[in-house]
Amino acid sequence: MRASLLQIDVEDDESVKSRRLRVSSLVREVAEREGPDLIVLPELWTTGAFGYEAFATEAEPLQGPTYEAMAEAARDAGVWLHAGSVPERAPSDGGSDGALYNTSLVFSPAGELAGAYRKIHRFGFDKGEAVLMGAGHELVTVRTPEAVLGLATCYDLRFPELFRGLVDAGAEVFVVPAGWPARRRAHWSLFARARAVEDQVFVLACGTAGAHAGVEQAGASVVVDPWGEVLAEAGPSGAEVLTVDLDLAKVAETREQFPALKDRRLGVAEPRL
Repeated sequence: MRASLLQIDVEDDESVKSRRLRVSSLVREVAEREGPDLIVLPELWTTGAFGYEAFATEAEPLQGPTYEAMAEAARDAGVWLHAGSVPERAPSDGGSDGALYNTSLVFSPAGELAGAYRKIHRFGFDKGEAVLMGAGHELVTVRTPEAVLGLATCYDLRFPELFRGLVDAGAEVFVVPAGWPARRRAHWSLFARARAVEDQVFVLACGTAGAHAGVEQAGASVVVDPWGEVLAEAGPSGAEVLTVDLDLAKVAETREQFPALKDRRLGVAEPRL
């Protein structure tokens, strides 16, 4: 499988509509130039992950403008497209507006929706995304002809139990779009490698560059193999495309050569107090 990660430069002075057009064109350009099977975009690239004030105003229904633009781009490019995530406004149950979610979208080469994942772990503690958006409740995998993709988003990287669940669901490649802040860049790289090593999978972690609402972004998009080796890593600033060929047989080979997953002990009794 050949994968291309698009580290998008997200600046506050660009409109969502303009950015949507720019990124759609970039997907087509990268597909033609690099020939990937899979293209990955970052988290909340339409608004910026820290553009909290825009979440409500720019929120879309699942099949909104970004969905339509990305479905068309995937179809035109003939690629699997993880379109990062968008602020989704769910249908309301009554007269009030529906809840907001940080929702990732994956499209097939035919432009059909293959998977949608609502981010489970929301960042911000008592502010920002944590209070403005609802939490997802379901693990999501997407089966492509080459591999089973396990979906997670940004802050999810800090919660290894989510990724164990994805492994149990058959995931061989974790795809993690993010809007990770620069001040914790070291954590970003560490967690991407840790999730790859402990679950013996490939990790495709795609971040943004630039600044969201004054918060400098980490960049440093990275591809890690099941042994924890970094196959490619972007710089900390500026737009960049990482294209990597993944030898997916390495997942099974690593698990056979070092079968740590077989030694998991689930259901062990709670310690006595």
